[in-house]
Amino acid sequence: MEARFDLFDSETATKFAKRFYGVGSVLEQSSLPKATRELVMLRVSQINGCSMCIDIHTKEAAAAGEEAVRLHQVAAWRESTVFSEAERAALALAEEGTRLADAHEGVSDETWARVREHYDDDGTGALVALIAMINAANRMNVIVRTPGGSYEPGMMKTALD
Repeated sequence: MEARFDLFDSETATKFAKRFYGVGSVLEQSSLPKATRELVMLRVSQINGCSMCIDIHTKEAAAAGEEAVRLHQVAAWRESTVFSEAERAALALAEEGTRLADAHEGVSDETWARVREHYDDDGTGALVALIAMINAANRMNVIVRTPGGSYEPGMMKTALD
């Protein structure tokens, strides 16, 4: 696949990406565990078909020490035994929050209740912001067909700091 457009060729898109990345770094300071953040971003990216984001979050998670079996099981997390109940709640929220057009009610009360059982206000707020942010990043990359495969851990930080 060939990219339609390189967002870094646009002054405006580059400025936006730097600010967007900066906002994302706020989530690193939240109480939401890094493993949960990476799993959520990977699952949302899988749903949205964003090859670049799948590449980024798989490699960043692995570089941070995430087990390969968990990365391979994210797409089928409901049938897997390798995720905690808190991670399952986060993944359910990620899926329902991403597939808003597919469900008449959006995020179910049941899923929301499970999230609130496992996450305090800071963690819940971080989770909601993370899901919104990765959906936006996915859409930007899918629109311009940014291909995945060549990402190396740390590249995004280097490019956008």
